[in-house]
Amino acid sequence: MKYFLVGFMGCGKTTWSRKLAAKLGYEFIDLDHALEAQVGMSIAEYFSSFGEDAFRQMESDLLKNTAYPENVIVSTGGGLPCFFDNMDWMNANGQTLYIQLSPKTLADRLEHSKTVRPVLQGKKGDELVEFITGKLAEREGFYLQSQHIVDGISMSVEKLEEAIGV
Repeated sequence: MKYFLVGFMGCGKTTWSRKLAAKLGYEFIDLDHALEAQVGMSIAEYFSSFGEDAFRQMESDLLKNTAYPENVIVSTGGGLPCFFDNMDWMNANGQTLYIQLSPKTLADRLEHSKTVRPVLQGKKGDELVEFITGKLAEREGFYLQSQHIVDGISMSVEKLEEAIGV
């Protein structure tokens, strides 16, 4: 079975995808890392060199043209479900899980993250919460099309297993 984890940046998609894959004995794919390997540069570099439209097209092409193993857990980029027919495609080709967190919780995590996220550059505190609130309002309609929704606050591998029924 193919499982696609979706949600806003900082919700833990990569971490929990990796842990769930290890527990189930599945392959693990991080689409952001796969994209960086394919283009030979970071997502931030690609984004600034070629723009968002080119990035979103490449991201969608990668999603749909990757040769996935039979049993795989896929961590997606935070915006991937929100463009083209990506969410419909994931729902038709596997199971989707949305890791849901509040804007405040996401802001707390992102403000202390070691990962560089250009879109958040210079945003802190209330400004960061406000930015995330706005972006989440745009994206959550897509995330909520997931077949499984998991509260990211008290996350565990067992919670994910329970959500997907394994």
